Amino acid sequence: MARLLPPPALNDAPLAPGLYVVATPIGNLRDITLRALDVLAAADLVLAEDTRVTGKLLTAFGLSARLERHDEHAAERARPKALAALAEGKRVALVSDAGTPLVSDPGYRLVREAAEAGHAVFPIPGASALLAGLSVAGLPTDRFLFAGFPPPKSAARRTFLEELAGIRATLVFFEGGSRLADSLADMAAVLGDREAVVCRELTKLHETVVRGPLSALAADPQFAAPKGEIVVLVGPGRETAATAADADTALRDALTRLKPAEAASEVAKQLGLPRRDLYRRAMELKK
Repeated sequence: MARLLPPPALNDAPLAPGLYVVATPIGNLRDITLRALDVLAAADLVLAEDTRVTGKLLTAFGLSARLERHDEHAAERARPKALAALAEGKRVALVSDAGTPLVSDPGYRLVREAAEAGHAVFPIPGASALLAGLSVAGLPTDRFLFAGFPPPKSAARRTFLEELAGIRATLVFFEGGSRLADSLADMAAVLGDREAVVCRELTKLHETVVRGPLSALAADPQFAAPKGEIVVLVGPGRETAATAADADTALRDALTRLKPAEAASEVAKQLGLPRRDLYRRAMELKK
């Protein structure tokens, strides 16, 4: 049986005034950093996306703090209070429900206004679902784009994905379980059947990492309506320009299922080639 370590001794060095952007665990509470505990113990005010969630985190480590709600609804009300506290030389910590604040969470306006007012802003790095997913996906990490949550409706989602189709980088999304299968299907249709990875419940008891083509992941019954927090990572598109032979091959395949105009649209998205030229060629192949 693994022996539990005693709780770490907090650093009693004075904490400088300023705004502290504090990362918290995304699941496993032991992923909290010692520096994050120091800051949360000494902060005069902690801005939390959900005070109940942060309250449980503080209790788990024997800490208490003055908590103020700071989510997308309460930020306009909480920000002036935080800026006033900073003006008085106080120490203010900003946390989200899990992971690194400002990554698909509110807070950037507070950071910007605090910096503009001349207050120090300190990053307290730690857990991040984005980086955790990238670290285990096995996809290229030299260039990646975090795209946040796709739109909930399919039409808007496909338009959103079309804007990303030509980006030669690993794409990273957050998604809810109820929309996962539909999102994966739209990704396959718009981005092409790229290699992808679905990470669910990272660092938690039921952590799952599944790799495969987008079409296979979309059809996987375990992703019909899974529970938990989900990160979807999609590999880069083609690294080299498609040739005329590539276009003909893709068009012949598409024409077995689609009309020339539809086939041209599909292949244009897959290969990043002009739709007008592909439509002209599709008509020639159809004849």
